[in-house]
Amino acid sequence: MLDPVPAARPAPGLAVRCTRALLSPWSRFSLLVAVLLGAAATMLLLEPQRLLATGWPAQLNGGALAVVLFGVAYGVCTVAFVPRPLLNLAAGALFGAQAGLAAALAGTVLGAGVSFGLGRVLGQDALRTLLRGRWLKAADGQLSRHGFRSMLALRLFPGVPFAAANYCAAVSRMGYPPFLVATGLGSIPNTAAYVVAGSEATSPTSPAFLAAMGFIVLTGLGAAVVAWRKRHRLAAE
Repeated sequence: MLDPVPAARPAPGLAVRCTRALLSPWSRFSLLVAVLLGAAATMLLLEPQRLLATGWPAQLNGGALAVVLFGVAYGVCTVAFVPRPLLNLAAGALFGAQAGLAAALAGTVLGAGVSFGLGRVLGQDALRTLLRGRWLKAADGQLSRHGFRSMLALRLFPGVPFAAANYCAAVSRMGYPPFLVATGLGSIPNTAAYVVAGSEATSPTSPAFLAAMGFIVLTGLGAAVVAWRKRHRLAAE
């Protein structure tokens, strides 16, 4: 007897095909690009850097609520690529050294966490297929194997842009908790220097302002040295 011919599988319906297309790695990556471009365009229109000149809205001046709202706004702005030094200076100018540092650090961790989550969910599957260059593979391996230590160094010596470090970590296999802890701890010194500089901006000859600016210059030079050494190490690997 002839074996029965297996029945052909029915073709997936239109809804199934559309769902697969929308959930594909490159579709999710396209969504990530669209979200980031939209956020950046919104920030360009709103011009949050005006806080340095005009200050916080009068109805929100003072109190813990203002600090919390600023921290949330800070996090959103960093996702939209607003430079953190400007936000740190604004935090110091608006709230002083202590409250400004608390708001800036909270916003830093919040923005980094949101960026990491977006990159991991929407971009990792697509971007990992592009890791073919020697340097890219070496950097990915460094973050994947020594994520906490590498991210801590990147935050302490901020030679790599904040957003770039967030998305590089998201594409790697680095864990979420080590990323957040390293970001919070590593961001303290540089963030504090900018916040203190902002709080003392009206007294540019004060010891606190001069010390803060000196620290910023030294960490910038340190970042250049670390980047130079890391470049040669990655090339060797």
